[in-house]
Amino acid sequence: MTKITKLAEQNTLLIIPSEFPDSDDFELWASIFLHHASICNLQFELGADRHMMRFQYKNCAFNLNFEHYSESLWIAAEGVESASLIDDLALDLSL
Repeated sequence: MTKITKLAEQNTLLIIPSEFPDSDDFELWASIFLHHASICNLQFELGADRHMMRFQYKNCAFNLNFEHYSESLWIAAEGVESASLIDDLALDLSL
């Protein structure tokens, strides 16, 4: 089971999966994790130490970040309008 915790000061969702994805498997893991009717426009960006999956939720931009070395996963809102939807996103992803 994946745990989602809101970090209110940063308008960020901390993602704690039951099994942390491997760096090579993050794109597939992110696509499965973000599979929801209200999420679209997945765009994957590959980095040396950090990967990111950009997506839209209710027509607002967000990004799912993965840092391999620190074993960190988090979702960040991109802008004020997106930040106002962070609670709704956490609820939808938890269902």
